[in-house]
Amino acid sequence: MRLSNNMTGAALMTGCVFAYVINDAFMKLLFSDIALFQAVFLRSIITVPPILVIGWISKVTIRNLSNQDKRLIFVRVVAEICTTIAFLTALKYMPLANVTAILQALPLAVTLAAALFLAEPVGWRRWSAILVGFFGVLIVVRPGLEGFNVYSLSALVAIIFITVREIATRKLTNEVPTITVVLSTAIGSALFAGIMMIGTEWYAVSAASWLLLIGAAVAVLIATLLSVMAMRTGEISFVSPFRYTSMLGAIGLGILMFGDWPDQPTLVGTLIIVSTGIYTFHREQMISRKI
Repeated sequence: MRLSNNMTGAALMTGCVFAYVINDAFMKLLFSDIALFQAVFLRSIITVPPILVIGWISKVTIRNLSNQDKRLIFVRVVAEICTTIAFLTALKYMPLANVTAILQALPLAVTLAAALFLAEPVGWRRWSAILVGFFGVLIVVRPGLEGFNVYSLSALVAIIFITVREIATRKLTNEVPTITVVLSTAIGSALFAGIMMIGTEWYAVSAASWLLLIGAAVAVLIATLLSVMAMRTGEISFVSPFRYTSMLGAIGLGILMFGDWPDQPTLVGTLIIVSTGIYTFHREQMISRKI
């Protein structure tokens, strides 16, 4: 694996998690005004038209894909839908810090899955870097038992389905355009949320909520695009730990949106996370020089 592939994948993953942080913040604000499935449905409706336009301009199609790729896309769409519902349910009923703490186990889960199902070699140094980064994240979020409840299981379920999604994405062949994967995901999410809205109460959407929905739609569209590209670029064991950078985005967003300045433990944990990333880059450069 060339160095540029891993570095590109790391950059894509970093941009992906930053976009997801923005989406999460906007969606959590929306839950005070509208129902979960209504928010997901409206967000999906906003994202589908621009993706259709991009797909039409790019002349992408799913008809010429192999049956294996079609099955993998289907698995990815189902996993994405389950991820969305499980994660947003946890986000709605749990403190953001606690949900974030649970989801930081994701790099460990994805790296383990890559080693088991993709036969990707993972050395002890990468495992150590992932574990140290996870420790830094726990220092930042400092989850207390008070905020954990039955919805913690929903966050754990989200980790399982995200892992399935990422492995399915990685197994797609190069014949599958990224926009095809993103379009399938958006349409699948819109259809599912629309079905779940049947017979449920529809809340009036204020102008402020529409702005949040548009912002969330743009953020999740960018995040989905970058997520697919990241999982198809570089080694998963190298790229996945850069999910930890989401904590940097959460801290920055907290300062900008809510005026929450980080305290000393947060700065210490952030320093550990950044140091882990620097070490990972350094280790990759050493390996590339030996090749």
